[in-house]
Amino acid sequence: MNSSSNDGGSSFWKNNSGRIPGRPTMATRMAPGGGVRSGSGGSTSGATGSNSFQDYQESVSDAWDLGDDEFCIISTVVDTPRISKKVSQSAALNVIKTHKSGGERNRTGEAAMMQRSAAPEMESVANSQSSNSTVAVAENLDSLKITRSVRANDERNIMQQQLKQTALNNMNDHRLRQRFHAYPGRPQLLKLSSNVASKDVECESKYEKFTNILDAPLLNLIALKELSWSGIPRKMRAVTWRLLSGYLPTSLERRNTVLERKRLDYQKLVQQYFHVDNRDEIQQDTYRQIHIDVPRMNPHVALFQQKLVQEMFERILFIWAIRHPASGYVQGINDLVTPFFIVFLQESVGADKDLEQCQLGDLPLEQRDIIEADAFWCLSKFLDCIQDNYIFAQLGIQEKVNQLKELIQRIDGTLHRHLQTHGVDYLQFSFRWMNNLLTRELPLYCTIRLWDTYLAESDGFAVFQLYVCAAFLLHWREQLLQEKDFQGLMLLLQNLPTHSWMDSHIGVLVAEAFRLKFTYADTPKHLEGKS
Repeated sequence: MNSSSNDGGSSFWKNNSGRIPGRPTMATRMAPGGGVRSGSGGSTSGATGSNSFQDYQESVSDAWDLGDDEFCIISTVVDTPRISKKVSQSAALNVIKTHKSGGERNRTGEAAMMQRSAAPEMESVANSQSSNSTVAVAENLDSLKITRSVRANDERNIMQQQLKQTALNNMNDHRLRQRFHAYPGRPQLLKLSSNVASKDVECESKYEKFTNILDAPLLNLIALKELSWSGIPRKMRAVTWRLLSGYLPTSLERRNTVLERKRLDYQKLVQQYFHVDNRDEIQQDTYRQIHIDVPRMNPHVALFQQKLVQEMFERILFIWAIRHPASGYVQGINDLVTPFFIVFLQESVGADKDLEQCQLGDLPLEQRDIIEADAFWCLSKFLDCIQDNYIFAQLGIQEKVNQLKELIQRIDGTLHRHLQTHGVDYLQFSFRWMNNLLTRELPLYCTIRLWDTYLAESDGFAVFQLYVCAAFLLHWREQLLQEKDFQGLMLLLQNLPTHSWMDSHIGVLVAEAFRLKFTYADTPKHLEGKS
């Protein structure tokens, strides 16, 4: 095809009477004086000196808005006004650059600048090849289309995989949110991990803060409680629990001395009260009940079936009962020894060790005595604020059960009426919650996380425990409302599906309990018993 030919040449655009983005309109073909521009580009019949290339670019400026290639296919139609070779080649090069920039828009500005600097060279090469330029441009366009098609397919596959993964994540989040009823003020759900131990990674950011507080010559107990309320790193938990329970003094230089003295005192108590041949009838009954209860504790965990572990628990519980004659031993207190025992055992064997396979007999006798003594003293301090729960008739627990009933009636009348309609009394399910502090409702590691918050409560956890139980009951609201008889309700309440709970679930639980306490604790009308 000759560059000076006026007929039979290939046109760059399709012939279509419809308005096509990028097609020069009749208005742009006409010169200001009314004449039609020549296809060779520099002159018009009614005006001279106009720049056909600039006019052409203005007329097709909307072509790139659609990002579509269908208007860039070379056609052999001859009845459209023809454009000069230079104009067509420049336009084609602009198309190429547009496609490239569209596929590489996320690359650095340096690559874009190199692309723009290469454009004049590409234009000069195109100008030097007058006879084959259109064919070359068409081939380049075809190759670009193929490349873009392959790239589009790859991107489409990646996008589909991402959409599938997003849909799966959304489904999991939706299921999890269904398990967590959305109460007003409830914090957003946290991301969950499949590994229990990995939750300590989240706490590692606190490690330095804990170290700074614990290593201070005089401990700032308020700051330690504030930091511990949301969870304690496993490596720091043992020493932090000793301090929060009041077992250790705040003075750094006195701690080792106090530890040695208290551990020796416990060994003296064991020699004085446990290893004796003559016990009175009350002591014999106490020991007999403890000896029955301890083997029943956590029967599915091999660690608690070891003879040395059971003997350790028997000594701790018996000495505690002897030292607290007002209450004595009550079934359920044995469960409260477990978290302290686990925390101090973990400290002895190492934070990264699996306790389920741990053999207590592998530890030196001195180390076992330390675990036992520390568990005893921390338990004693821990139970001081709830000792009325274990006196005769356990009046403290009965009072808290009634308070829970009044609180739920005020917070969620629908749930309260549902339980009452089907004959469910709060004492039938919440007595165990109060007596065992939810240790039988939660996995052991969740109980330990919950006790981080209990020990960090500034005014003791007795009041806060009430709101934790309320939040715990409200958590199962939807499932409870679906049960339509007494048997179904009691089976659910006594076997709540918490086996898959993690530390994050406890974080949500205590946050909801704090919200309830903040809302209702200063309006104690709901805590007044009805006559």
